[in-house]
Amino acid sequence: MLKWGPRLALAIAIAMVSAPTPRADGSMVAIVGATVIDGTGRAPIANGVVVIAHGRIAAVGSPDRVPVPKTAEIIDVRGKWLIPGLIDAHIHFFQSAGLYTRPDVIDLRSIVPYAQERAANRTRLPATLARYLASGVTGVVDVGGPLWNFEVREQARQMRFAPQMAVAGPLIATYAPDELNHEDPPIVRVTTAGAARAEVRRQLAFGSDLIKIWFIRWRGQDLDGELAWIRAAIDEAHRGGVRVAVHATELETARAAVHAGADVLVHSVEREPVDAAFLALLRAKGVIYTTTLGVYEGYMKVLRQRPRMTDIDRRIGDAAVIDTFDDLAQLPESAIPGWVATAPPPIDPVTLANLERVQAAGIVIAAGTDAGNIGTLHGPALHREMELMAEAGLTASQILTAATRGGAQAMGREAELGTIEPGKRADMVVLDADPLADITNVRRIYRVMVGGIALDPATILAKATAHASPGNSTGE
Repeated sequence: MLKWGPRLALAIAIAMVSAPTPRADGSMVAIVGATVIDGTGRAPIANGVVVIAHGRIAAVGSPDRVPVPKTAEIIDVRGKWLIPGLIDAHIHFFQSAGLYTRPDVIDLRSIVPYAQERAANRTRLPATLARYLASGVTGVVDVGGPLWNFEVREQARQMRFAPQMAVAGPLIATYAPDELNHEDPPIVRVTTAGAARAEVRRQLAFGSDLIKIWFIRWRGQDLDGELAWIRAAIDEAHRGGVRVAVHATELETARAAVHAGADVLVHSVEREPVDAAFLALLRAKGVIYTTTLGVYEGYMKVLRQRPRMTDIDRRIGDAAVIDTFDDLAQLPESAIPGWVATAPPPIDPVTLANLERVQAAGIVIAAGTDAGNIGTLHGPALHREMELMAEAGLTASQILTAATRGGAQAMGREAELGTIEPGKRADMVVLDADPLADITNVRRIYRVMVGGIALDPATILAKATAHASPGNSTGE
């Protein structure tokens, strides 16, 4: 169970965030004057009106079609742009994004014990949630971690201001690194259909929103044997009414996972071009394709000691986490894994080209970051991901759709999140510049709206981090 200290700190931090007070006569708000980009891909609405009642969108349109109710509190944002709240469709709360968070990649447990790193991640959780909101991210999908993921979700549900969440429990895997073995492990290795079904049932009892399978293939591995239990796990999840997300970055394993019944591919297919048959399979099965273009870049920047941060990384990212990147320079060269020097370039052109092909094929894309992995910061990482999607050839409109509606579909909550449409939660972001002119303008956040309440991102961050006692990876 989470200790009362972080919970109480989080409650204090959120309570102190400055925000307009909802009207006592029904909490009706009208946002007027912005160019509304609704996340569906439809043409923007100039000088739009969005009416919000009780935290839900009641009406959207031009002033001649949507009158402003006389009782509404008016938020005048003329000259600005309004988009749905962003959704990061792939994160891991149990990882910090710091140097010590993946001992199976770079083993520095003699400096920071893994138990200490995990404990620090839980302590800093209040500030982590604030960083997502301050980044304009009002929804996240945690696609696998310890069972305490479910406590995080419950904690967020009880908060007035927090990202909406979908969470999975421990990754059900073809391989589990010994370095991550810990009380309440994030990865569980199974080898039989019976064990896979039992693990799925265990997670369903916690109310898992997704089941996550980590499909890692090694040379000489019995692929058919692994697929037997993967099919069983997917069948058991579907019997329980829950979808399955699969980590499968090779074309062959991704194809096999989809044939086995996967609902979401949580990474891009890397290093090998996708073919027409694969694209047709994804489209026919309605599979969601999640990007995570930047996660490998994050590792390379840190491990090659070139941790160049974007402006929003520096402004919103956890400074204590970022500081750990410099620790590597103080360590002997032997601490750096040998593969780092010969690793391929951080951004694979084949992976980018695959995303463009997936987009052209009409497949649902969700923007995800794999935040929590070394160098991929909780909160602002989604902005770098969108920049890379533009490099892949997607238009700004397509990217925004993937980072809003696509994310809601990955969450399984497209009926209430992801677009600015009547009936949806009023989770939105007001921008100072046109995101369709340049996707990096999504970083220019004026206000974040959570359930119809407008929040200043700077205030969210300042108040939450001042009172949450986030700690750091070294425990100092």
